[in-house]
Amino acid sequence: MTRLRRQHNRARIPTKRERNQVYAFTEIRRLTGALSLPERVRDHACSLFRSAQKEDLLRGRSLEGFASASVYAACRVASVSRTVDEVVEAARATEAEHRAAYGALNRELGLPTGPIDPAEHVPRFASELGLDAPTERRARELVAEAREAGIANGRNPSGVAAACLYAAARELDRSVTQREAADVAGVTPVTLRSTYAGLQD
Repeated sequence: MTRLRRQHNRARIPTKRERNQVYAFTEIRRLTGALSLPERVRDHACSLFRSAQKEDLLRGRSLEGFASASVYAACRVASVSRTVDEVVEAARATEAEHRAAYGALNRELGLPTGPIDPAEHVPRFASELGLDAPTERRARELVAEAREAGIANGRNPSGVAAACLYAAARELDRSVTQREAADVAGVTPVTLRSTYAGLQD
């Protein structure tokens, strides 16, 4: 029965290229649903996958990797804050497959993505930490100060956002530990402390 089902599906979708596309689009839909991403991100991710397939970038690389890379790239282009770790955690691809596919997409398709602004992560992290609007506002101010002072340069953007939220919470006497702030950003407390020390200086 399994063989019959497989043959039926192959007869329904005649070419390997079309089968790959159907599989990847299904994975993209699953991923965007799991990450609660808007439809525009899903549609753009499908469009990026189609472009990658047209440019023959899939040869020797995994479909799952290109599905996750397309979703991450669409998030970057749309300024929707999702980290690589968040996308990979929800994906069926390994981190190595994701990075290889994203590198190919970025290199060959010339994605219009600049450096990630730590401020993009602040609202979501603040919500997950249960912090109020004044703390989020102060964290945004600290992100701007960190950029001007060069503290954010070369650092993990989500780590910078978490450190700014932690610093804002300390200033406004809100209850957040370094571990909680680090966990929500997917960084280590050491990374958070390093940025926090720079902010204090």
